[in-house]
Amino acid sequence: MSFNTLKKILVLCHSVHGNTLAMAREIARGVEQVDQACAVLRSVAPITSAIDPTPVELPDSGPALVQSADVNDCSGLILGSPTRFGNMASSVKYFLDGTGGQWASGALIGKPAGVFTSTATLHGGQEATLLTMMVPLIHHGMIIAGLPYSEKALTRTQSGGTPYGPSHLAGSDADRGLDSDEIELCQALGARIASLAVRLDT
Repeated sequence: MSFNTLKKILVLCHSVHGNTLAMAREIARGVEQVDQACAVLRSVAPITSAIDPTPVELPDSGPALVQSADVNDCSGLILGSPTRFGNMASSVKYFLDGTGGQWASGALIGKPAGVFTSTATLHGGQEATLLTMMVPLIHHGMIIAGLPYSEKALTRTQSGGTPYGPSHLAGSDADRGLDSDEIELCQALGARIASLAVRLDT
């Protein structure tokens, strides 16, 4: 099957310390496990804010910045952000605020979507962030999918993982890597959104 006929799942994130990007890469691996689907890994443009006062440069090895064509052409979207007081980071909100053209054209209607997040503390707003990230996607007419409890890692996890989407506990110094349960849940979401896109034929 050629790349042009594959269902393209846009895995899009903002990452400051690399933890959300690590999740995105595992989600992309989950997407790639599904026949007829491929992952398109992209970053939103970083912007400065009160909590991120220094401009963040994208690493040379990181994903390219998202373009309108990536959004228009995707068959599904998986959106990730670190938490900011129980909400998405300003860079992700800024990106979403710029998708009025896709909203007006209905480019994302009927396509599956999922969300993921990383926090410094275990109760640092993981679920609140995931829920607030879903709202703009619902306005776009997307079909929101989380993680069912058939995913055994949801009941095993001692750090990150919710039915609303994968989450990760990065630690106060942002130096805790993904554990096996978090990796499993990230890959599960990627596979789930890709499978839905193939079944829905979006």
